[in-house]
Amino acid sequence: MSSTELPFVPPANVLPKVGTVRVAEGERLRSVELPGVTLTVRSRPPAREGLPPALFVHGLGGSSQNWSALMALLDGVVDGEALDLPGFGDSPPPDDGNYSVTGHARAVIRYLDASGRGPVHLFGNSLGGAITTRVAAVRPDLVRTLTLVSPALPEIRVQRAAVPTGLLAVPGVALLFTRLTREWTAEQRVRGVMALCYGDPGRVTPEGFRNAVQEMERRLRLPYFWDAMARSARGIVNAYTLGGQQGLWRQAERVLAPTLLVYGGRDQLVGFRMAQKAARAFRDSRLVTLPDAGHVAMMEYPETVALAFRELLEDAGELGAQRARRAGRANAGGDAVDEAGTDESMGG
Repeated sequence: MSSTELPFVPPANVLPKVGTVRVAEGERLRSVELPGVTLTVRSRPPAREGLPPALFVHGLGGSSQNWSALMALLDGVVDGEALDLPGFGDSPPPDDGNYSVTGHARAVIRYLDASGRGPVHLFGNSLGGAITTRVAAVRPDLVRTLTLVSPALPEIRVQRAAVPTGLLAVPGVALLFTRLTREWTAEQRVRGVMALCYGDPGRVTPEGFRNAVQEMERRLRLPYFWDAMARSARGIVNAYTLGGQQGLWRQAERVLAPTLLVYGGRDQLVGFRMAQKAARAFRDSRLVTLPDAGHVAMMEYPETVALAFRELLEDAGELGAQRARRAGRANAGGDAVDEAGTDESMGG
């Protein structure tokens, strides 16, 4: 094997089982088979029936677990589901090995078409932000609103701390990195990831850290872990070089859905300076900047992100429509109560 080759990855149907994925209280996991790809979907039953659907898409190296805290806070306003992208979380690699932004976007679109849940409130973080931007641009019929947390959109001056991640896209680097870090423990790797992604890693609870270590241990046993990371990183770099109608900034300008943009002031991977450019690019956008947040604001400050999303729904008229439907149902039952109450008062 040459130094530019990645390790052989077995077909998805013969991949070993390496342990169970954590499921938070109130969540469910299921596997969905689609043409060319199998996706694991994390869902949380809504607080009541009839809520609009939402879909959450994680970033590079992440999983659907990244959205658990936010999903729990929003179960009263949306019917939420989060995907494990192909090759991440508990989803096996795609059949064609395509980890490009377009390939990931195609998987999201296939799921939405197959499930019939669209249009959805679509969320994306980092790589997931680039993916969902592309989905919203090419399939506006599938998207009600778009919420982007530190989206990985092209930058001319890349953050210095993001360079190592970008280097994963270079052939041979992933294999070299696995050799150089062979002795690193899962705890060391998790601390490094949190230092890179969180504005203040001290906000992570001991339980949260233990859960992250267990998940890291599980992932490191997957034979395709570094392949998925390297090819997805390459997909981001390639997407940055595309021009014309396929360029991500051009596609951002085509998004019709009301868009919420969330940027962290301590983000080491996506430049905080890109916030204003994004606000100008998305035609119907609202910008929230969190000075103390890093790259994963939905994990660091889920309450703040949840409040911002509720305000987006309010501005878009969605919450008002929900209240009107609830009021209509309440009044339908309330008439009988009022009549009974009147009769009782008259009889008294």
